[in-house]
Amino acid sequence: MGSNTKFKIGLLHSTIREDEKLIIREAKKKDIPLSVIDVRYQVFNPDKWDNNIDVILDRCLSTSVGFQATLFFERIGIPVVNSSRVVQNCDNKFLTSLLLHEHKIPTVPFALVFTESQAKEAVKELGGYPIVIKPVSGSWGRLLAKVNDDDALEGIIEQKQVLGSPIQKVFYIQRYVKKPGRDIRVVVIDNIAICAIYRETSHWITNTARGAEAKNCTINTKISDICSKTSKAIGGGILGVDIFETDAGLLVNEVNHTMEYKNVQRVTGVNIAAEILKFCQGVSKYG
Repeated sequence: MGSNTKFKIGLLHSTIREDEKLIIREAKKKDIPLSVIDVRYQVFNPDKWDNNIDVILDRCLSTSVGFQATLFFERIGIPVVNSSRVVQNCDNKFLTSLLLHEHKIPTVPFALVFTESQAKEAVKELGGYPIVIKPVSGSWGRLLAKVNDDDALEGIIEQKQVLGSPIQKVFYIQRYVKKPGRDIRVVVIDNIAICAIYRETSHWITNTARGAEAKNCTINTKISDICSKTSKAIGGGILGVDIFETDAGLLVNEVNHTMEYKNVQRVTGVNIAAEILKFCQGVSKYG
């Protein structure tokens, strides 16, 4: 592409975390025009929008908010990273699993049900307890439950049915996978795995937001291949792919479309913020 002055990136956000600060600093360092757009102070009216933006980078904390804004920008002809299709494919964990299954990418065995009786049937089909029950949408390892028997399953489902929102009454169930005290988070940009970390913890939930420690992970051919296939199945873009190591091989667990990457950048030394901006240049009107 030509000079950086030919395009402007709109950084869409609802709060500025360290991840967004890294992008802002990198854009300033490279003299890349960047408009920081707080969704809380915008009126998304297609007849009135007047902002000379060539590509939007969605970094909203709320997927629901970011998704609506993404739809708006796409409809008025501004490309968004990530696209609304990718957001949908990642946000709905059941849909993610279905896409992985459809493309024959090894993933954690799963099922979806709406009643207690069918949940018990799903447990049998998945090989018995323990299982993991989680919302079809969510992040940071929240509202996950490792269920060890029928009594626990009945209690969890009753609470969700009585106290939960409508989405909590959809029961997404996965086989529990015994991990070696860690999982792998891989940063994938444009279908290429650029860096990865191990997230190590003695807890069964391996998430840095829940206290897991980040350590560098060298990307081998197996990790690279499964991440490339996963990215293509999801729709590409900038993704965080979560992988489990098992005796049978690697399993993709989830895919994140607005990943927090500050720990990955710190541990690996890879300038992820620069790679994000480079990718945005490629999908802009002038890419």
